[in-house]
Amino acid sequence: MVRIESDEIVVRNPDAKVFEFLSDCNNLQQLMPEQVTDWQSTTDECSFTIKGMASLGMEVAERNANSQIKIVRKGKAPFDFNMFYNLVPDGEGQTRLQIVFDADMNPFLKMMAEKPLKNFLNTLAENYRKLTDSPPVA
Repeated sequence: MVRIESDEIVVRNPDAKVFEFLSDCNNLQQLMPEQVTDWQSTTDECSFTIKGMASLGMEVAERNANSQIKIVRKGKAPFDFNMFYNLVPDGEGQTRLQIVFDADMNPFLKMMAEKPLKNFLNTLAENYRKLTDSPPVA
């Protein structure tokens, strides 16, 4: 099993609000990099294509209120994986967020996919931080 972790970030939202947003797969499209195409989603699952890489299907397997969301592979994906959004309250109205990706990859696939996957996880986390730092739209 290969473990890939995003950088830990601090977002300016309480853990309950972060949990609510990340628990709904429909919201995840807002976090995706521009290389993501063919997006489809419901509250509990999504599928998309990362240009030049792979098509992925994911679904929420567990929601542990305000602390962790577990996402698993659904349907098409080149390997089995679990992805976790880990949330930790951090002071008044802030939350530390880290995305962890555990994948069943052979050494060759790991060598090719590890860096792009780490960049992908960091992009998701950073795009969420940018959303929370944006002023409200009037």
